[in-house]
Amino acid sequence: MITRQRLAAGVCALLAALTAGIAFPAGAVADETDGQAAPKVELVLDVSGSMRTRDIDGGTRMAAAKQAFNEVLDATPEEVQLGIRTLGADYRGNDRKEGCKDTAQLYPVGPLNRTEAKTAVATLSPTGWTPIGPALLKAATDLEGGDGTRRIVLISDGEDTCQPLDPCEVAREIAAKGIGLTIDTLGLVPDAKTRDQLSCIADATGGTYTDVRHKDELSDRVGQLVDRAADPVVTPVAVQGAADCVKAPELKSGLYTDREEFGQQRWYRVNVEPSQELRASVSVADDRTVNPDYGVLLRAVTLHGREIVRGEAAGTGRTDVISTGLRYPKADSDDDDAPAETVCLQVTNSFSAAAGVKTTPGLPLELTVDVVDGPSAAHDVAAFGLGRGWWLLGLLVVVGFLAGLVWGWLSRWRVAIWRTN
Repeated sequence: MITRQRLAAGVCALLAALTAGIAFPAGAVADETDGQAAPKVELVLDVSGSMRTRDIDGGTRMAAAKQAFNEVLDATPEEVQLGIRTLGADYRGNDRKEGCKDTAQLYPVGPLNRTEAKTAVATLSPTGWTPIGPALLKAATDLEGGDGTRRIVLISDGEDTCQPLDPCEVAREIAAKGIGLTIDTLGLVPDAKTRDQLSCIADATGGTYTDVRHKDELSDRVGQLVDRAADPVVTPVAVQGAADCVKAPELKSGLYTDREEFGQQRWYRVNVEPSQELRASVSVADDRTVNPDYGVLLRAVTLHGREIVRGEAAGTGRTDVISTGLRYPKADSDDDDAPAETVCLQVTNSFSAAAGVKTTPGLPLELTVDVVDGPSAAHDVAAFGLGRGWWLLGLLVVVGFLAGLVWGWLSRWRVAIWRTN
């Protein structure tokens, strides 16, 4: 009888829990999403005369782009604010100066009205020049404001025709502002020069470049990039390191971005309480052509210049990002009022620019700082790199010793029998 009563009570409790979960799911979701800024995406489309070329699945490049846009507009998540900007869509003349001003916002960045956006896309006709640099500058302005993720998706079939405003330099300037804006690029049936330029634009902001030769590829890739903007991400905080520790900015746990000149060193400060552990890592990207054989050094030192720990890494030109990190556990103190220790973080690189390559702005630097509770017991701390492996090592020593004794005894016994026989 008692067992049945307990079983009935358990079933009632389970049903009550399930009912509460069903009745109040909206509150739990709201807690997770409230306060998050809406992500913003602007699609930048090349509408220059070369988009009339019929080499994508038997149709024109423009037709493939329109189809991709219509499919992406149908599938855009509700939380994404989307806009469309064109380049080379209006000016039909031969005046280069005028042609290089030809960029306009076809649909403003904001809540998406799919019908209006599709109607605007349907009016496009391949027309003029290819002012990629000016279009990127305008697109960055279109996405200003707010704390959400910001992404430009550039679709082009050729090089910029408005030099000397180099679109790669424009992308570096945008990245140097530290506003967390990413530029992804797609090349429609690209040649080598177009591929190099679009790759450079994407690399400068941490974006991606994709070759596109079929309609389905274009639709799928643009859709992926728009969906990616809706994914929750940590936006780096722009910070400017100092030339020495005394003037360095004080950092809390988080992700930071900065720019560092070739061969320069930057300083930052972190306060570490007793019994806490500082974990820091840094990545420096070569967003332009650099000489091979380079390195990055991350040092933790005291205010008096004594080195605590360091992390370093070297490269030979085979990768475009080099990273290193360090850990510093601060010992606990018997004094409850013991002050925090100021740890100076020094980031130094040994990159050098290739001949003819601009050295400004500096190389993009990303610094991760994490101050966590340190090990609370001795067994949590690795001893000589083995940690709890000492137990296994000791056991192996004992087993080996006993096995040696047994083997020695058996050997002597066999020798004694051999001599007797």
